[in-house]
Amino acid sequence: MTKVARVFEAGGVLAQAFPGFQPRAQQTAMAESVARAIETREPLVVEAATGTGKTLAYLVPALLSGQRSLISTGTKALQDQLYERDLPAARDALAVGGRIARLKGRSNYLCLYRMEQSLDDGSLSPLARRDVQRVRRWAGRTLDGDLAGVEGLSEDSPARVYVSSTADNCLGQRCPRFEDCWVMDARRKAQAADVVVVNHHLLFADLALKDTGFAELLPGADIVIVDEAHQIPDVAGQFFGYALSARQLRELAGDAQREAEQVGAGGTPLVDCLHALSDQVDALYRSLPRVGGRQAWDSAFADVTAQEALLALGGELLRVQEQLQEVEQASEGLATCVQRCEVLCARLQAISGEQEADHVRWAEVSRSNFALRCTPLVIADRFQASRDREPAAWIFSSATLAVDGRFDHFKREIGAEQAEEVAFDSPFDFQRQARLYLPAMPDPRAPEYRAAVADAAVELIDASAGGAFLLCTSHAAVRDYGQWLSERSGLRVLQQGLAPKNHLLDAFREDGNAVLVGTQSFWEGVDVPGRALRLVMIDRLPFMSPSDPLLRARVDWLKEQGLEPFRDYQIPHAAMTLKQGAGRLIRGAEDRGVLVIFDARIHRTGYGRAFLNSLPPFPIVREPAPILDFLRELSV
Repeated sequence: MTKVARVFEAGGVLAQAFPGFQPRAQQTAMAESVARAIETREPLVVEAATGTGKTLAYLVPALLSGQRSLISTGTKALQDQLYERDLPAARDALAVGGRIARLKGRSNYLCLYRMEQSLDDGSLSPLARRDVQRVRRWAGRTLDGDLAGVEGLSEDSPARVYVSSTADNCLGQRCPRFEDCWVMDARRKAQAADVVVVNHHLLFADLALKDTGFAELLPGADIVIVDEAHQIPDVAGQFFGYALSARQLRELAGDAQREAEQVGAGGTPLVDCLHALSDQVDALYRSLPRVGGRQAWDSAFADVTAQEALLALGGELLRVQEQLQEVEQASEGLATCVQRCEVLCARLQAISGEQEADHVRWAEVSRSNFALRCTPLVIADRFQASRDREPAAWIFSSATLAVDGRFDHFKREIGAEQAEEVAFDSPFDFQRQARLYLPAMPDPRAPEYRAAVADAAVELIDASAGGAFLLCTSHAAVRDYGQWLSERSGLRVLQQGLAPKNHLLDAFREDGNAVLVGTQSFWEGVDVPGRALRLVMIDRLPFMSPSDPLLRARVDWLKEQGLEPFRDYQIPHAAMTLKQGAGRLIRGAEDRGVLVIFDARIHRTGYGRAFLNSLPPFPIVREPAPILDFLRELSV
């Protein structure tokens, strides 16, 4: 028996440290696979279904190796859980010692310089000023500068932009508060740590920065563990591409004006140019179509008004750059504004100029912001090159990486075709705990489909007495179902978009019999164990919208490579998303529930088999009576 396996055996150190710990063959086998990958430095792709215990399965061999480890997670919540609970517990159980650190993106940390500036800013709204004062009182007693520690400061507080920095507006070593910088303090702790926990956005920001050859955010590591690795292709696309947003331009204008006023340059032509830039940002925003979601570049700029507004924006940005260069010696803040402006000018030129090969340009418009983006269609080569620069053992782990038992899609997307691969099934007893209901429904393209889903959902919710998720593939469906269920179910209906996500989840857990209607952000990263969630309904197979500009460009590119886009990209992508949604239901050995997939394509089409084969081994039921009886049993 290996050293790693002994840790997981009955009576081993984990059994002694964790009350109720039970050896699981899948967990032990995964840990041994990770240990081999660490020893051989061969990349490993591992799918570990819910209940496997994958966190300890990768933490134990990493800690026992004594090597420097970097662990990347999908969200800040998972990052906090690892750093505050899982990692210290595993380290103590193994008695291995070593320093651990958590490193977040800079916008999560207090910037003393920007906070002090904001206190003199007369343009702050009353709400923003109240929260800035709240942060100021907290600033005197914080030990790490992490804004998550400010009681009462919400994630969407308008004060956050005034009390934190971004890569764009940070003054770096020229900052008068550099010696007190909380970001630098966190980075120093990370550099000195044996295990560092980050999230994917920070990991790829670091890899993209290293591509330039100028700097790095994260320390080098012997082991890199990427948890929730199914998110990697999308996150990597964001950081290996480039973007320009209205928010960045407005922040530049506001910061430059404050810096100019502080050095007595408030009456110069610079301020007039800054106002003109802000006006032009607003003009471009007004000219862009409000259709929601991603827009193809040609659609966003089909109107001549939008084309002219974009051209005029470039001119105003260049004029601001010229005026800033006239006064950049007046302060460190103005010098930084010059650099920011130069970067934004270059991005605007790159995005609006000739489109790069293997990239796609697109736009996104929200209620108060727009973003212009250029995204690579393929990240495999660049990500592989980034990994080759880091002579580490790379381990990619998730509950959803394989499609119909194969890892080809994921490995091709990340450029790791030669990686070792292994999959571990869930130890849960799905035959006893769950059912998969595939009701007879109209074609999902039929006009009556949504009403048929609502009718079926009401009957199922009545049988379960609530405790239900209805996961949708569009915001329009969320609005329709939310309204219909509120009128017809007689239960508390929580609808995405009417409150922050965390508030909706807290209310759902506390109620115990509520119904939650949501879209993409509720398909993954949501954990509601126990009776509160006993029915998960999915309205459609989660194919990407055919109008999505990224999908359209990838389809064209795949055809050029001789591949079949529907088979080689659209089905695997949708199947992995469906696995995530299905994974919301059974989170523990005592959970019981029903998964409902209304979309009949899953059993009426040839490709539906790939979806079914990617799901856990639910008993499949097609008749309503046994499902309604099962739900009534769960409702008691």
